[in-house]
Amino acid sequence: MENVLDVYKRPYDPLHPVVCMDESPKQLIAETRVPVPPGPGRVELYDAEYRRLGMCNIFIAYEPLTGTRLVRVLETKGKKDWAGFLKEIADMYQRAVRITLVMDNLSVHEPGSLYELFPPEEARALWDRFEFVYTPKHGSWLNIAEIELSILHRQCLNRRMDSIELVRKEVQDWIDDKDDISRKINWRFTTKDARIKLKRLYPTINT
Repeated sequence: MENVLDVYKRPYDPLHPVVCMDESPKQLIAETRVPVPPGPGRVELYDAEYRRLGMCNIFIAYEPLTGTRLVRVLETKGKKDWAGFLKEIADMYQRAVRITLVMDNLSVHEPGSLYELFPPEEARALWDRFEFVYTPKHGSWLNIAEIELSILHRQCLNRRMDSIELVRKEVQDWIDDKDDISRKINWRFTTKDARIKLKRLYPTINT
């Protein structure tokens, strides 16, 4: 936990950016009856019954100090999907010497995933471009990208969508709006705060 919090204290350096990454599933749902649109004094009405059409997965990378974000909506969430998204992050920061990437310790977040998609030389070169910082188990709330992903779900995806194409369109519109107003997340929780508010997590030393 303190390692993650110390990373967030680093000053802005375009050659060594700090980027947070997270992913989340989105269920694709179709209506079985045509909803009744809202009108004067009446909210939108829709049937409780629906039809499941599978899942898609949302990958997000977010740089807290600049508000830069990269979002991809993919059909699956496997090793190759994560490796491909990692390549997109690296391409977005071509000038960076090394990218610090904060993420959870999901099983696919390891070197072998890159070798599933890229030749060994390219996989190794891509891996070396990153410094990986993992949030602790049960501590995913420390990942600022999780906050950004939660905002995306509340503002954009909190309704029934029946196709991955619709999800991609809505996400892109949300990104365009965010980029226009340059919204950022103001992270204020520090190691000093953790040692006070989360004192119960620290071992007790008897002297």
